[in-house]
Formats: sequence, C-alpha cells, structure tokens
Amino acid sequence: MFETAVSVIWIFFQIVIGFNLVFPLLLFLFYSIKKNFDHSYNATSAMPEIDYGIIVTAYEQTHTLPGVVKSLLNLNYSKYIIYIVADKCDISSLNFDDSRVVLLRPEETLASNTRSHFYAINRFIRPHQCLTIIDSDNLVEPDYLNQLNVEFGKGFKAVQGIREAKNLDTTFACLDAARDIYYHFYDGKVLFGAGSSATLAGSGMAFTTALYRECLEHLDITGAGFDKVLQAAIVNRKYRIAFTMDAIVYDEKTSRSTQLVSQRSRWINTWFKYFKYGFGMLGNGLLRFNLNQFLFGLVLVRPPLFMFLILSVIFGAINLAMGHVLLCLLWVGGLLIFVAGFALALGVSHTDKKIYRSLVNIPKFMFLQVLSLLKIFTPQTNNVATKHYADAHVDEIKVHDEN
Repeated sequence: MFETAVSVIWIFFQIVIGFNLVFPLLLFLFYSIKKNFDHSYNATSAMPEIDYGIIVTAYEQTHTLPGVVKSLLNLNYSKYIIYIVADKCDISSLNFDDSRVVLLRPEETLASNTRSHFYAINRFIRPHQCLTIIDSDNLVEPDYLNQLNVEFGKGFKAVQGIREAKNLDTTFACLDAARDIYYHFYDGKVLFGAGSSATLAGSGMAFTTALYRECLEHLDITGAGFDKVLQAAIVNRKYRIAFTMDAIVYDEKTSRSTQLVSQRSRWINTWFKYFKYGFGMLGNGLLRFNLNQFLFGLVLVRPPLFMFLILSVIFGAINLAMGHVLLCLLWVGGLLIFVAGFALALGVSHTDKKIYRSLVNIPKFMFLQVLSLLKIFTPQTNNVATKHYADAHVDEIKVHDEN
C-alpha cells in the first residue's frame, strides 16, 4: 500500500514538471490555431486622448530619475502628469521645473510599491482616467501612451507593454534579457493571443484608475509581488489583461552576480508566497468554462524556469538510475521540446547577437539562481528594490530617435 502511494506521488510529480516543459509549445500551437479563426480581439473603436497619471516609484536611489523624467517629458502626448514618489530618498539634488512633474517625498518610509502608488493616487492633481506604472530605471518610447490607448480603445481595462533591455553590457544582463524575451513571448503575446491574459511585469503596465483602486486599495501589500496580487484580482473579476509589443519600456537588466542573487531571491520568495492563487483560478476556470482564468491559472502554478528545468534533469537521471530507460528518454524529449520553444521565442523576437553569444553561460546563470533559492530561507535585509548600476549615459542613447 505504501509503495503504491509513493509510486502514484512520484508519477504525479513527474507529470506536473514534465507538463511545464511542453506547455509553451502547446500554448503556441493553440494560439496559432485560434489566431486564424478569431479576429475579435483586433476590433477597435476610436477614442479621445486618455488622461494619464504616470507613477514613477523610487526607493533610496535617485540618480536614474532625471533620465526617466526626461524620457517621459518627450512623450508624443498632451494629457498626462508625472508623479514621482521618492521614498526614503534625498531629493535635495532633484529639480524638475516642468509643470507636468509632481515630486512627492513621503514624510515616513513607505517601503512598499502599492503604498507608493496610492500615495501618488491620493495626491492626483486631477482625476486621471488611467494610470501607468514606471520604474525609476525605465525609459519609454515617445509613443508609449498612444500605444496603450489602442488597447484601452478595444475595451480593455488593463494593459501590459513590453519591457526591452536598456543595457546588454554584461553576460548576466544578456541572459536576463533572454529570460525576459521568453516570458514576454509566451506569458505576454502568446498567452493573450490564446484568449487569456498577459502576466504583469511590475512596470510598463497601465490600468483604469477605477480598476486599480478596486483591486488593491483595500490591501496593504509589503515586499515584492504586488503585481502577482493585482493580476490575480483582475483575472478573478473576469477581465483580460491586454498585451502590446508596441508600448515599449526600456528596463535595466541585472548586470552583477550579487544583484542577480538578491533580485531572484525576492522573485522566488514571491512565487512561493503567491502561486496558490493559481489553484483557485484553475478551479474557477473549469467551473465557469472561462478560458482566460483556466490558462492563467496554469501559468500561475508553474514554478520558476530554472526550478522545473533542474527538476527535469534530476527526474531523468533518477529514471535512468532505476533502469527506466524509456522514461529517461521521455525526459530528454521533453527538454528538447522546451529548448525548441525557447529558440522559437528568441528567433521571432529580433534578439540581439550579444544575447545569443551569452547562452553558453546558462549553467552559471542557473547556479546563481539556485543560490537565490537558498537565500530565501535567510532573513532579508532589503526586500523592496533592486540596486541600479547601469551607466547614466544609457539614458541618452537607448530610446529611438523619432526625427
């Protein structure tokens, strides 16, 4: 009896992990079929220029703020106000003389993304229809808000743009960018195109102000992961989160090993904290026959990339050691399918040659993420923001020249 139970559990875990290897290509296949038969999500209607509140959050560091503000002031758009929430920051050197910039310095340390967001919302100088969240290290393309408007014009209440690499100066930055390309393709473009919702990325995202307040105003979320809570709240309300590759935000990629370990330990801790939302969403999707919730639930319960890849190798090795050669070959096949899916994402995304050259260092990248996994069991001294190291001159050269 005990041996039977162990065998069932062993098979169950293998199926769960193995499914994650093939899920991306299965999703892409479904997306490709659906795209040929369903064009309803392409429908749009003309709408006037939306009034945006642009919230930029900074924690302790301010040296990147002049760059992001300059980028935002160059938007080809007229109806927006920039709200900078400088939490626990020295703002004595900051001087923005444009009436479209509101600099806010909380009297007490907020140490929370959502607290910073609502600090700004509660000080909006006028009732903005929509808000968009930008990190202090981001840059935006001049037509960023115009592209968000396209999706809001289709009736969506939440939109995720694409976060492209601001820096590819190190191997770690290139590998971080490769990971983002993979997730943008499958968790953004393909997932949304398949009829579900794009996952939120923490910045480069926009919402109607009413929806954002409805989802989060009653909560006090500390540490990382507010985007996980927010996306679950939106999809549970049966809304879809749109994805657009045309609303471009440039995001600083991790360039140092210590930065990578610290950042990933927060992200992994966030997954352990919030992946439970996926089970409820899966159940709701099945009971309500809601494709949006069902597919999104599958994505929420999926372990981080490095975890299920390492487990796949371990499971394959165990089967080989036990003499189960056929099962071992199935694991090899699953890994090859995953590699093919990863290559597909890079191939259709106009990937920089630097990123391709960096792929030989994936084992080292995964090892550092294992260290990040171990770090989540130790006390965290700073669970709020990633330190930014990208050179300031990057701010001047990365946004495309529209002239």
